[in-house]
Amino acid sequence: MSLVRPSQSTPAGSVDLVALEELVQRTFDSELNATPMPGGASTRQYFRVALPNDKSAVAMYVPGGAKPEEVQRAHEGARWPFLEVRDLLAERGVDVPSVLAEDTTRGWLVIQDLGDDTLANWLLRNPGDKPALYTKAVTDLAKAQKALAELPKGCVVASRTFDEALLRWEIEHFREWGLDARGKPLSEADGKRFSEIADILAKRVADLPKGFVHRDYQSRNLMVVDDGTLKLVWIDFQDALLGPRVYDLVALLNDSYQEFDRPFVEARLAEYAEAAGLPAKERTKLTGEFDLVTVQRKLKDAGRFVFIDRTKKNASFLRFVTPTIKKVDAALARLAPKDKEMAELRAILQRTLGDELSAT
Repeated sequence: MSLVRPSQSTPAGSVDLVALEELVQRTFDSELNATPMPGGASTRQYFRVALPNDKSAVAMYVPGGAKPEEVQRAHEGARWPFLEVRDLLAERGVDVPSVLAEDTTRGWLVIQDLGDDTLANWLLRNPGDKPALYTKAVTDLAKAQKALAELPKGCVVASRTFDEALLRWEIEHFREWGLDARGKPLSEADGKRFSEIADILAKRVADLPKGFVHRDYQSRNLMVVDDGTLKLVWIDFQDALLGPRVYDLVALLNDSYQEFDRPFVEARLAEYAEAAGLPAKERTKLTGEFDLVTVQRKLKDAGRFVFIDRTKKNASFLRFVTPTIKKVDAALARLAPKDKEMAELRAILQRTLGDELSAT
């Protein structure tokens, strides 16, 4: 008989567990004993599964498993992107969870149980580890980007890119959800100029040097595993694609769920540049690229948090909207002295969101 313990985050009966029960029986010769785990912003659902000999695994249910979580160009592949990207990362030396069993036709994977210590959770208990773990995160990223500089023919990652159209759509996503949906629309004149600047921003970001992008390389998608030394295991990499080399640095060092002072960020950028072997000329460009991508990415994030609340009825991300917009404002403030369009964009946002930007 299967056993599923109820959880507030996963209502009992919301997922058909028959396929999981059969998969666990077939693979591990064990009855199903599963406890729902908290989820995130996606439609995926997770269960911790008890296995023989006091071991455990994590069962992941993925409705429409071959479909991307994030908006992007379609890719017609035979395998789930999660599995294809996982194998590619493992082959190139990136720490990722192992796959223990799969029934993708019915939406299930069983993967290695890495525990509950996301980087975010670990730092709540071990704040003193923050510099060392973020140094590791940026150096791991630089090494991975080098290892993934050449991709196999037909690889799902190589088939998807942050092109100008996708970047522009994400900025519009902010306008729709971060402004209009919250009753803070742009004036007619500001709206026209916002659209013009959004076109410029999307093109400039699309033209930046490209490489492998995890797409959501942040404190909730890095697992801290202590096996004598601390290592960071990547998760939620199924939406990986080609994009600006600084994109994952922005996700990590301007993480909506964390706060960093500027010296901390610049120290990590320098460590990344060193690990990536960037020549002096490229290192001087890195900070400007970082701030430019911050504007685009964090606008999208702020809009996405509202979208998740309004369409998925998950209000847990709303508290990050204002801090995320403030990260945009800080990046624009650094860019503005030498960048006319970014100075204009900052003025537009301040006119529209002045009360929010000045709030403590």
